[in-house]
Amino acid sequence: MVRTMPSLRVLFPASRRVRPAPHTAQGLPPDGDVLLDAPDDRLGPALVAAALGDHEPAAKLLATTRGGAEWENRDRYTARLATFAHSRGEWLAHWLAASPDDPDARLVEAELAVRRAWQSPARAERLRELGPLVDAVVAADPADPVPCRLALDHARGAHAGDAAFETRWEQAVRRSSHHYGCHVAALKYLSAPWHGSHRACVDFAEQAADDAPAGALVQALPVRAAAAQLLSGDAAGAVPQARIDAAAERAIALSAAYPVGDPWPAEVRNLLVYVLVERGRGVEAAEQFRRIGPYATSFPWASVSDDPLARFLEARDGVRHLEAAVRPRFGRAGHSRAHGHYA
Repeated sequence: MVRTMPSLRVLFPASRRVRPAPHTAQGLPPDGDVLLDAPDDRLGPALVAAALGDHEPAAKLLATTRGGAEWENRDRYTARLATFAHSRGEWLAHWLAASPDDPDARLVEAELAVRRAWQSPARAERLRELGPLVDAVVAADPADPVPCRLALDHARGAHAGDAAFETRWEQAVRRSSHHYGCHVAALKYLSAPWHGSHRACVDFAEQAADDAPAGALVQALPVRAAAAQLLSGDAAGAVPQARIDAAAERAIALSAAYPVGDPWPAEVRNLLVYVLVERGRGVEAAEQFRRIGPYATSFPWASVSDDPLARFLEARDGVRHLEAAVRPRFGRAGHSRAHGHYA
């Protein structure tokens, strides 16, 4: 089954430009400069235009990602546009009315529809009704893996069965061997609440990361699997702590490949810092907070708090104080292995 397969909220006003904030003495931006789920310089204008009812910037943005095979960007932008359309969908309705066969508009439409179905008490039934729409976006472009990620999420929620999920997975890896979103979808399928276990998730994630090139986002898959175990609080089928630490080390190396304050790896860095805090590695967590800069992300903090930004800031403040306490003994490169939470 899938376990053995290879390689297996904010809209900012136009006046509030997204840019790195001034840093404090500890290398951290002030609390007031930290942004939650800040769009990058390409997505921001599209969201502002959508708020004004203009779909053209979003259409151009997604067409550019499709034409340039920017699959990771395309996946992120599609998800963020669907999130925005969930509460303010007039611009998407206008886009679909003007270009009913536009594959990018149909992809955002399908993303939104699947997301709404997932929120329904009759989730499986609602998702099954969306099967033709999902099939259509998958068929629209045989090179695009993003509809495959959507199809994997759809198959899981619709309880389509292992064979159907495996077929979707094979489509995904044929289109893009190391697409992060598709791997995350497979990781969720293998998770303990669905069809696997914590150990199955980490096994899969480690294999996928081993097969992926250096710098690929799939290198962060093991730390995502580790975070899922920590977030669950479930010790059944848990992997050894040494493997969680190894996943963190791999993510630290990935983080180091990107500039400080870069919004692109922000979610990976937020996820990494959560794992480091949970593992009592406060000094390393503080360094990752510096690398995050002003870019907090809802995931994983929304999984542990109704106020993810406040939770991010609390964790950051906790490790900053811990780091100040241990630096005289361990120095900047030292590790703090004190157990427990710092926020």
